[in-house]
Amino acid sequence: MFNLSRYFSTVSFILIVLAAGVLGPLYRQLSLQQMQELAEGRNVAMAQVFENSLREPLAALMADALGRDVEFLRQSPKSAALQASVLELMHNTAVVKVKIYNRLGNTVFSTDQLQIGESKLDNPGFRSAMRGTTVSELTHRDRIDSFEGTLAEVDVLASYIPIVGKDHAVEGVFELYQNVTPFVAQLQRSLWWVTAGVVVVFALLYLMQFLVVRRAQGILEDQEGRIKAARDTLEVQVAARTDELKRTNSQLEGEISERRQAQSKLNYLAYHDPLTGLANRRCFIERLEESLRENGRHGERLAVLFIDLDQFKQVNDSLGHGVGDELLVAVAARLSEHVRLIDMLARLGGDEFICLMEAVRSEDEVEMLAREILGAFDQPFKFGDHELFLTAAVGISLFPGDGDSVLELMRNADTAMYRAKAQGRGNFHFYTPEMTRDAQVRIRMENLLRRAQENGELSVHLQPQVETQSGKLVGAEALVRWNSPELGEVMPMSFIPMAEDSGLIIGLGNWVLRETCRQFVQWRDSGFDLPQVSVNLSVKQLERPEFIDVLEQILDETGMDPTRLKLELTESVVMAVSDSFALLERLRDLGISLALDDFGTGYSSLSYLKMLPIQQLKIDGSFVEGIGRNPGDEAIIRTVMELARSMGFEVVAEGVETEAQAAFLAQLGCEQLQGYLHGRAVAPAEFRARWS
Repeated sequence: MFNLSRYFSTVSFILIVLAAGVLGPLYRQLSLQQMQELAEGRNVAMAQVFENSLREPLAALMADALGRDVEFLRQSPKSAALQASVLELMHNTAVVKVKIYNRLGNTVFSTDQLQIGESKLDNPGFRSAMRGTTVSELTHRDRIDSFEGTLAEVDVLASYIPIVGKDHAVEGVFELYQNVTPFVAQLQRSLWWVTAGVVVVFALLYLMQFLVVRRAQGILEDQEGRIKAARDTLEVQVAARTDELKRTNSQLEGEISERRQAQSKLNYLAYHDPLTGLANRRCFIERLEESLRENGRHGERLAVLFIDLDQFKQVNDSLGHGVGDELLVAVAARLSEHVRLIDMLARLGGDEFICLMEAVRSEDEVEMLAREILGAFDQPFKFGDHELFLTAAVGISLFPGDGDSVLELMRNADTAMYRAKAQGRGNFHFYTPEMTRDAQVRIRMENLLRRAQENGELSVHLQPQVETQSGKLVGAEALVRWNSPELGEVMPMSFIPMAEDSGLIIGLGNWVLRETCRQFVQWRDSGFDLPQVSVNLSVKQLERPEFIDVLEQILDETGMDPTRLKLELTESVVMAVSDSFALLERLRDLGISLALDDFGTGYSSLSYLKMLPIQQLKIDGSFVEGIGRNPGDEAIIRTVMELARSMGFEVVAEGVETEAQAAFLAQLGCEQLQGYLHGRAVAPAEFRARWS
């Protein structure tokens, strides 16, 4: 008899030791790599801050460095001024040392002036940076000289970061030293805790399995005797029957085998998705029909959950359909392996999945399943050099409350999924009857909006922006209005979000931009000189690769002076657009002013904010409304004003309706006001009549 207990004990112990030996170093390496990537990102961001803030003195120092000796560079007033500016920017950051090299590898600036003049031409990190690649190295230093003194026993991440000019050529190299000692210490503590947890879990698992195996060993030994006797009798019978079957069925075996294989393959293709191996639409519908009959007879509830991946189209557009297909396979595998409560999972097509939950006892149970599905997307999907973070939206319909047929349940779950998407990424929503009515209204409004521009139903109104102290007109904000023959006057808050979701905002936004520039130039040519005009931008417009080209075309067609145009963006728009810094820099290079709209309602960090090439902050009207009534709103406004003053931003307050609000803002130093106190948004003719 095979000794199962002894074999299990030996093999399990060996496997546990091997797993611990592999997982420990792997976890440490992955954690260290992630920490190093985050620290390198902070170095790159800080280098961008230095470059944006010190562009002119840095360029001047680079020019002076050509042909100059070391003592001149160390004693240069420009070097001293740059030293003071750099130390001010480094204050309260983890950066402990900054060095700048010119294209020849010479150190033209260092927070440690004794290092000015050193050559790094043969340094591999410098050479990589000159080729446009950021290189970092994590080292432990017994001591290092920083701008605040000597630091002992520290972990330092040194990054070589290229300085890229407007012509995209590398003009020099930053070398930033960041103190990452707290992060390394935290990593070591986490490693010890993970190791202890793994040891405890493996020990408990080993003990539980050992007890089960011992019990199984006893049962197997008891059954061995009876199985042996039965086996002897069975072998005689099987031998006789086998000889008989060989004689009678040898001619049919080949044909039967081929038919079975063909039938099996046809059945599989008919009911499974060829890419992911999941059930397909047909299979899901048949299973749902059967479940509806069974649950209807027994009075049980079930749930249909419609799953749609957020921004999957961007993956296909940017990385190709091959990566997109790999991502769909990975999503299917993760949902199948990690979501416990799914009774059936299917792929409907594209990036749409659907699942079935039977024998539902409460909505809380369905909500738990929805959260498990969304939780499956918490970790990134990795494909070679690509690391993709995805979210999903989940719509839920329940039987029998939300429908008693397959079509109704699937359609209503789809409707609920769109409501979940409207609330933001990574959300779920239960179906309600109001959603169907809202969807019908939305479809009608979307169809009408598609024809609105052609039918001349859209117009641009302008709301004045005035100087706080004098009341003088300093600009206007362009706002789109829609007067529909069928719907009447449609409020922007009703059709702008719908235009965003449907993609109509791209054409609508470009039309507003062109019409505003045309009106501005027409006024200028006729003698009415509006100082500046503002236009809001959508994230959908900024995401389009041809946006800058379209903008330049509009400026050329209308003859608009770019310096008289201001584009307003919200914090969420800036955060949503990939490589937003480079895009905003291109807008600034055109001479266009940039304003951060609805400031205070978003989630920008100060380090992120000071890197943006913006000139103006707009205080959201929800805070202005609380002046005189809500001390919290007043405190926020004071904080924004202090922040703007310290960072050199101009401030415009929106939604100003009373003299008391205007006086409060004037006292704080707010430069411009916008709101009903000085005028609503009106048609161009009325605006000119009021302000000319």
